[in-house]
Amino acid sequence: MKQLLALAALLLASIASTTAATDYQLGADSQPQPGVPVGTIEKFTFKASKIFPGTERDYWVYVPKQYDPAKPAALMVFQDGGGYQSSNGSFRAPVVMDNLIHKKAMPVAIGVFINPGSVPPAEPGQKGRSNRSYEYDSLGDAYARFLLEELLPEVEAKWKITRDPAGRCTVGISSGGIAAFTVAWERPDSFGKVISHIGSFTNIRGGHVYPALIRPLAKELPTTATEAEKKLREQRRALRIFLQDGSSDLDNLHGNWPLSNQEMFAALKFAKIDCDFVLGDGGHSGKQGGAILPDTMRWLWRDYAK
Repeated sequence: MKQLLALAALLLASIASTTAATDYQLGADSQPQPGVPVGTIEKFTFKASKIFPGTERDYWVYVPKQYDPAKPAALMVFQDGGGYQSSNGSFRAPVVMDNLIHKKAMPVAIGVFINPGSVPPAEPGQKGRSNRSYEYDSLGDAYARFLLEELLPEVEAKWKITRDPAGRCTVGISSGGIAAFTVAWERPDSFGKVISHIGSFTNIRGGHVYPALIRPLAKELPTTATEAEKKLREQRRALRIFLQDGSSDLDNLHGNWPLSNQEMFAALKFAKIDCDFVLGDGGHSGKQGGAILPDTMRWLWRDYAK
């Protein structure tokens, strides 16, 4: 009997693993389609950061064919941008943007795909040092300031981008997912939309506290609150946030990823923030997030044109 139970358990585990590996496939909106105008992608390198001194990083700028220099475009900023813009990766975001802009399911939007910074090796033959966790997992406004004060001005010098936070979105996966949220949380005057894939809302660098910080938005501020505090509260309550995770995601000394994302979603709903959450059966990868990216972006931009 014990052998039969063990065999059944192995069979169920095998089925679950196979399902998780095969049930997230890229649809038509993630594939190039005949007759759809194709945007351009240009690669740059940024080495002049004073906020993260000594770092350098690549970034790519996607410009849709429909971009009109006379009209400000919407903006999507992708953390771990190399993966998001790859033509054979899990997300293929430029292809998705081509298709959805063509269908008018999202606005004409500039895509900025930014890699995390790294510090080059001091001597030949040595390895460089990644600055990813420091930039992405840390709470506070440092990474938001890096975007707004250092890197994005280079982009805005070449292309016209809206200043309306409702037309500006941050996106990220894993540590990049919490970074995307932190940018909007710290600067909701500049970014009103967030997409987080398998976000690391865990105690890597203190990110597990976010649900406790979000819930007080449900109550009114005291009469002694300053105008700046009132404005920040209202801007945070106006955010639109999409979360995705899988039930087989990480569970380690930093925390449990599926549970932490469920806590985030519950806190956002409690605070009456416009949010959605998709929990699948996948692990710590972009497979599910990539498969649902077109529908995610439809939900995110559903009323922007209006």
